[in-house]
Amino acid sequence: MSDAFTVLWTHDTCRALRKAGRVGERPPVAFSGIHSSLPAWSSARVGDEVYALHVNRCVVFVVSRMRVIDMNRRDCCGTAPATWQDPAFPGHGDWSMLGAGGCGAAAVHVDASPVRFDMPIPGDLLARLTWRNRRGRTRGLKHVVDGRLERSISLQGFYRLTSESAGELAEVVGNAAP
Repeated sequence: MSDAFTVLWTHDTCRALRKAGRVGERPPVAFSGIHSSLPAWSSARVGDEVYALHVNRCVVFVVSRMRVIDMNRRDCCGTAPATWQDPAFPGHGDWSMLGAGGCGAAAVHVDASPVRFDMPIPGDLLARLTWRNRRGRTRGLKHVVDGRLERSISLQGFYRLTSESAGELAEVVGNAAP
């Protein structure tokens, strides 16, 4: 059975996506890292879904739903860098804003929905969303007030959703107008 995760894309990442004209396009790749600025996708496996989230003015948006295809460097990634000055993934330069230059970046090939910034998570669902850790403990979001997320700290990282929350989030994405 596949799992579902969330990852928070920062304002800088989302601004770069808009500036590069990537809204409406499907990212073929995302990047995992070893530093908190680029969360590790080490818990994800092929077939898992990852919801890229963005917080803007206390509203949480689903930017893209990505299904993991593989987590290996492919020919499409381009030549591996020979020196620290070389780009890490020259074949994915169009999507480098997703973390190609991050500390210990690794390519995660995905089948993704188009990037968009108009799919908010309803406030009542936001208050119900839960994640579970490896030990099976669950937690919800902190700082949700009247259906709005006052602080995004509890979203920062790469976290496994409970199956109930994954289903509800999938329904929101599935019901969103294209």
